[in-house]
Amino acid sequence: MGRAETLTSTERGVVFLVQPRLVNEPFGDAGLLLNFRFKSRAILFDLGDLAPLPAGTISRIGQVFVSHMHMDHFAGFDRMLRLLLNRTADLQVFGPPGLTDAVEAKLRSYTWNLLDETSGDFSIIAAEWDLRDGLARSRFKARNKFVPETLGVETLASARLFVDPDFHVEAVELDHGIPCLAFAFQESMRVNVHKARLDELGLPVGPWLTEAKHLVRTHADPDTIVTISEHGDMKLGDLLSAKAFVTGPGERICYATDLAFTEANLSRLLALAGGSDYLFIEGGFLDEDKAIAASKRHLTALQAGSIAAAARVARSVPMHFSPRYLGREQSLLDEFQKGLSTGLA
Repeated sequence: MGRAETLTSTERGVVFLVQPRLVNEPFGDAGLLLNFRFKSRAILFDLGDLAPLPAGTISRIGQVFVSHMHMDHFAGFDRMLRLLLNRTADLQVFGPPGLTDAVEAKLRSYTWNLLDETSGDFSIIAAEWDLRDGLARSRFKARNKFVPETLGVETLASARLFVDPDFHVEAVELDHGIPCLAFAFQESMRVNVHKARLDELGLPVGPWLTEAKHLVRTHADPDTIVTISEHGDMKLGDLLSAKAFVTGPGERICYATDLAFTEANLSRLLALAGGSDYLFIEGGFLDEDKAIAASKRHLTALQAGSIAAAARVARSVPMHFSPRYLGREQSLLDEFQKGLSTGLA
């Protein structure tokens, strides 16, 4: 089988599987959207204020990962439910202990007398992690007026809560006075198109490349046939032998919010985020108020920056600023940069 070229970190034109962006501005609710390139698909971390997301964007979300069920991380469930109620695809919601009860409570707060077996075949799958090796799933079907149905408990071999051929999402438990989850999205393999080689082969860019890259990422049989529209078919192995694709380590994106600055939290978060391409991390308090931050089990901007430095991430983005600093955003950003420069003491 032909081998794809290795893509080094210094090469330009790198295209990752997803594009991350914060749902809200830094003083708003924490939340991170991962938009898949070239696919009508998205993943969401946390369910706070979703007003900035258009209905079309929300309609593409298939999986939601909830850090904890404080209001500013879960109140957006209602908006998502309202917009997805009539679609047929399932919505999977992952979270810490108590998630299933929280989803059921939300659904029970509404009257569903207009739903019946003729309604859209929409379901919410609540997947509750026990913080060890158990993932308990329950289904709430619109056609059944969202009456809960237990699906059983999966025994996990690792803290990977969701596994797809192209990526997985893993979690660690952090302390926020209650269990609060931090998440990492890990692409299986980065696969980019070598445009010059395509031109040499006389092959066009187009939708066929999405499927071909998926086959490369999942190590498909080299004899697998790739259909290239009116240009006919080619074997995957021939495309690789012609070096039509370049590969490299998959993108890693970490999301961490609402955590105390403790040794246990630092150890777990650094293990999760170390060497990531992105770290989105809360850093809502100034260092002068670190006692207040500690009492609320939050990070200061200085602490957040020092964690990002210790994790040696390629890019770090602070978020979830306390509204007490409205008009002082630059001070928070300056302290975050100072933390990046000095690292952990």
